[in-house]
Amino acid sequence: MGFKRIQDYGVKIGNLKCGKNNLITDVKGVKVGHTTLNNGDITTGVTTIIPHEGNIFKEKLVTASHVINGFGKTIGTIQIEELGTLETPIVLTNTLSVGTASDALVDYMLSFNEDIGVSTGTVNPVVCECNDGYLNDIRGRHIKKEHVFDSIRNADTMFEEGAVGAGTGMWCYGFKGGIGSSSRIVELDGREYTVGTLVLSNFGIKKNFVLNGIKAGQIISDEEAAIIEEEKGSIIMIIATDIPLSYRQLKRVIKRSSVALARTGSFSGNGSGEVAIGFTTSNRINHYEERDIVDMKIINENMIDKVFLGVADACEEAILNSMICADTTCGRDGHTLKSLVEYWDKLDLK
Repeated sequence: MGFKRIQDYGVKIGNLKCGKNNLITDVKGVKVGHTTLNNGDITTGVTTIIPHEGNIFKEKLVTASHVINGFGKTIGTIQIEELGTLETPIVLTNTLSVGTASDALVDYMLSFNEDIGVSTGTVNPVVCECNDGYLNDIRGRHIKKEHVFDSIRNADTMFEEGAVGAGTGMWCYGFKGGIGSSSRIVELDGREYTVGTLVLSNFGIKKNFVLNGIKAGQIISDEEAAIIEEEKGSIIMIIATDIPLSYRQLKRVIKRSSVALARTGSFSGNGSGEVAIGFTTSNRINHYEERDIVDMKIINENMIDKVFLGVADACEEAILNSMICADTTCGRDGHTLKSLVEYWDKLDLK
């Protein structure tokens, strides 16, 4: 990764230690892949999060979802809410391509699970979206199944951020937004655990933007104000951890992602779809479990504040990384969103 991230500009969020690469993939087994379409009016893409390296349908993960504001078209959260498990990768894309991405994800799962829909139940694809229609010809629905398959094949522990994959056409606080990631280390019983986050940012009003406590949006002059002046975007926040958590505990943890939105200046407006999905790689649910009673480790609730803080800090930094890593992008009908980098000197945050 050759681009500069927010810490390279001297901005450090919180006091917790970051993971090895300061990415969601610091959680062992997690991988991320992109497919980017950036050609004139077509400014969109796909990002896929692979939760672990095994067969996720047969080894499901304890998972929770939380809707901060429900102006969104996410697929798969009804079953997550009821059963508390994840059984497919998580695909991110634009709003009008959710159906195509879901169809592709089903094809992918069927390709190596011959039992699905025959000798066992069906499968619950998880697809999340944001509206990239300002920069992208979203009505053209340019995302095809092969783009989802490519993002899965491209998945790795190291990946790009900013205007890439599903983030290609997204905006954030009036600047260019997109994909951002970060991680934090939490010590429990003398052992280090990881909390990793990945965001697809597409929300916020420029004048409200706060950068590590500084009212950055107000420092940048009105003459450079963004065309997008309403809080009508979205953000998807994916949280991964290797900490043993129950479904209930995990739901409590991912709710703290909303702290990051508030810290950066969001008030979760009426038109902003804001969804968090979190999973732990520690507690796995076997699809073909033979025992009637299964064991599960969980965190001591009195120690969970450490995890809450890790999520809040990592999500905040992920949002900032989604902005600072994004290049200025020109898309549909000549619409242009500038990178936060272009205004850095005006902020005088040295």
